[in-house]
Amino acid sequence: MLDRLKTRHGARHRTKRVGRGPGSGIGRSCGRGVKGQGTRSAGRPTRLRFEGGQMPLTQRLPKRGFRAIHRKHVAIVNISDLASFGEGAEVDPTVLLAKGLVRKTDRILKVLGEGDAPSGLRLKIHRISASARSKIEAAGGSVELIT
Repeated sequence: MLDRLKTRHGARHRTKRVGRGPGSGIGRSCGRGVKGQGTRSAGRPTRLRFEGGQMPLTQRLPKRGFRAIHRKHVAIVNISDLASFGEGAEVDPTVLLAKGLVRKTDRILKVLGEGDAPSGLRLKIHRISASARSKIEAAGGSVELIT
């Protein structure tokens, strides 16, 4: 039975034999065009953004700014955003994610002091500004830093 197995019709294609006369449709220049680097046997550029020796576009354009490769992604939440939790609520990154205030839990969470703090709020976060900490503690809440 195994000796009778065959591939389905049309599953395998014959290799294109270039340079076999004008009747084949790919004779003479063999589909490579006329003259130039691309027609040579070793003439295909392998590097990305190679422009035939011309200065590449990415090098011609001016560069601006700086982006650190080891930067820390920080998600920012203001105290005014925490007002929706009400009094005496316990807030941590997973609760903020469920509420839609933070998009990802892998980011460092920092609370800033814009707005009024609800009373009795218990925060478990990565970072907090000095003004936010003083507002929360003045409203009878507590702050616990997590790593």
